[in-house]
Amino acid sequence: MGRLLIKLIGLILLLTGIYFFGQNIIFASGYYSYFYRSIPATGSVLAIMAGVFLLVFFRRETGNLGWILLSIGIVLVFLSGGVILRPTSLWNFFIAFTALAVGYKLLNEGRMNF
Repeated sequence: MGRLLIKLIGLILLLTGIYFFGQNIIFASGYYSYFYRSIPATGSVLAIMAGVFLLVFFRRETGNLGWILLSIGIVLVFLSGGVILRPTSLWNFFIAFTALAVGYKLLNEGRMNF
């Protein structure tokens, strides 16, 4: 019972960290007058979808290809200009990163080493 509670606390902290990071990231899409201007945006969506699909369903066979497609998709998101990063305070960043790291550590290992 104690191990399940620790994993639940880890999951809650992980989701809290993602929430705090996600407050300052805006994904935007826009209308492009020429078809070639939307290629990075379309490519990013397709690469991320294919990468996640390969990592979830075919992890053993194509795990490395899934990570490569996922990283290409993330790079294309930033190249397409569809991501707006709002300024954040150092305190907000510290809380979000700490919650994310501690939540992952608790979820993965079930304990914290200080």
